[in-house]
Amino acid sequence: MTQAILYIKEECPYCRAALKLLDDKGVDYVSTSVYDMSSQERAEVAAKTNNYRTVPQIFIGETFIGGFDQLNKLNQSGELDAMLNS
Repeated sequence: MTQAILYIKEECPYCRAALKLLDDKGVDYVSTSVYDMSSQERAEVAAKTNNYRTVPQIFIGETFIGGFDQLNKLNQSGELDAMLNS
């Protein structure tokens, strides 16, 4: 199964919802608080996300999918399972 990577803020309700969705599906993921990242690390993530400015910032493997709304849409359509199992 492909791993999910999330950049989050702990107080963010959309971040918590994304983590819950992945937990409920039994998905292997790594979450990193943006507060624990250096400015260089944040710049590297920004380059990978085309300067996406909100959290969560979610990757499935190396593919940036967006935030919680996009994650939820992929889950509802069944595309998330396909991405995770590729």
